[in-house]
Amino acid sequence: MPLAPDTTHDIQLRSWVASANQPGCDFPIQNLPFGRFRVAGSGQALRIGVAIGDQILDLQAAGLVDGGDMNALMAAAAAERQALRHTLSQGLREGSAQQAAWSKALVAQAQAEMALPCRIGDYTDFYTSVHHATNVGRQFRPDNPLLPNYKWVPIGYHGRASSIGVSGQGVKRPQGQTMAADASTPVLGPCKRLDYELELGWFIGQGNDLGAPIAMGAAEQHLFGVALFNDWSARDIQGWEYQPLGPFLSKNFASTLAPWVVTMEALAPFRAPFVRAEGDPQPLPYLDTPDNRAQGAFTITLEVLLQTSRMRAAGEPAVRLSCTNTARAAYWTPAQLVAHHTVNGCNLQPGDLLGSGTLSGPEPHEAGSLLELGGSGKHPVTLPNGEQRSFLEDGDTLTLRGWCERAGAVRIGLGEVSGTVIG
Repeated sequence: MPLAPDTTHDIQLRSWVASANQPGCDFPIQNLPFGRFRVAGSGQALRIGVAIGDQILDLQAAGLVDGGDMNALMAAAAAERQALRHTLSQGLREGSAQQAAWSKALVAQAQAEMALPCRIGDYTDFYTSVHHATNVGRQFRPDNPLLPNYKWVPIGYHGRASSIGVSGQGVKRPQGQTMAADASTPVLGPCKRLDYELELGWFIGQGNDLGAPIAMGAAEQHLFGVALFNDWSARDIQGWEYQPLGPFLSKNFASTLAPWVVTMEALAPFRAPFVRAEGDPQPLPYLDTPDNRAQGAFTITLEVLLQTSRMRAAGEPAVRLSCTNTARAAYWTPAQLVAHHTVNGCNLQPGDLLGSGTLSGPEPHEAGSLLELGGSGKHPVTLPNGEQRSFLEDGDTLTLRGWCERAGAVRIGLGEVSGTVIG
């Protein structure tokens, strides 16, 4: 059963960490996302932290965990995670008896070096936006853009976990084979159609045994939380290699993940109904429950920003390329991804990552990739300074941001994930 809001979501709660009470703060006391960090330049082992305002609470220094193994924390039962959230909420709120002790366990985010939130054993990339699937399909199959299986089965493929990096990384332009339209022989060379993909990464908490599927009704108990995710894509390499087995070198060169994981508990006030468009098929029974229909989706606003090297040199800020919301963009819920992934008996493990796939809304300005925004290069995006982009160029910094907000709840943020293209 989906988690319901509780006392940790009370809009009246304020923290003794003053920055957490500022309007628009990504990390108020109602959020409490997890990540791994160390003091920059210290060379210390990574530690588990919780973001609160512009600070990080070191959980080991606060006496809340025994070590820095995030995967072990993620493997805990949902009830244990909820108990830890309540302890954190109690200790960080104004008037807490823990203020004196815990204030010594704070590290400023500006002084921290962030790492991937956990060890990612396996990574599966899904394809959950029907609008993205249709937009891309239309470019390759104008008469049949959406393949017949799409509305029946969550499409996914096994990705490369070793090349997932944390926000702030440089992304080297990949090389690969491409075949020009007028050529008879492919060539090896640098990607000329480098793109981003606006995604969310859903992290597995408790796993399941091999051969033991996770039923829909229990699926969310196996999810730990969500982070912003950019799955960089080499579109020209992809166009040549993807048949018949799908993407390979066009995807495995780099993916970038935000350092903070917003827990399923924090997302409780931001649920939305799972509704299919009239005329679309309803999910098969193993992907359907009354709870999932009532509140299996989430409302998360997602934004894409671009700053070119020329803009950076001129002191100009990044500009928005697109903005959408998961309630408009996602065709499948996170619980459905877990249930489908395991229906054949596949065993998931703590820290496994499920990418949502590119999240594009129904309107052109909601597209989650340059492939869509620029019409595969036919209609370049014109930036305020006059520059144009069909695909990413060297020196471009791409940033994804996300947040949840609705009436009667405190806004919480997912932070941001950024990466810069290196030639």
